[in-house]
Amino acid sequence: MTKLQVRAFLYQLGTFAILFIAGRFIIAMYTGLTGIWIPMTSFVIATIIGPKFQAVKTKDGEKLFMKWIFVKGIREIG
Repeated sequence: MTKLQVRAFLYQLGTFAILFIAGRFIIAMYTGLTGIWIPMTSFVIATIIGPKFQAVKTKDGEKLFMKWIFVKGIREIG
């Protein structure tokens, strides 16, 4: 794995973890769900809402890109 692929993986993992933990607390507090349904719902929501990061080799070298449902199009990071 290249340096940018590792960075993309860490960004993906970090954003998923933040959204999963925040979603889990919000779901537990404001809904009537119990048991396994709380983390399962949080997992699905974090997977759908979380941004997607990818390292791509271009003619100018390797670059890091992000795609997110709240941002139009694909953005280059760094």
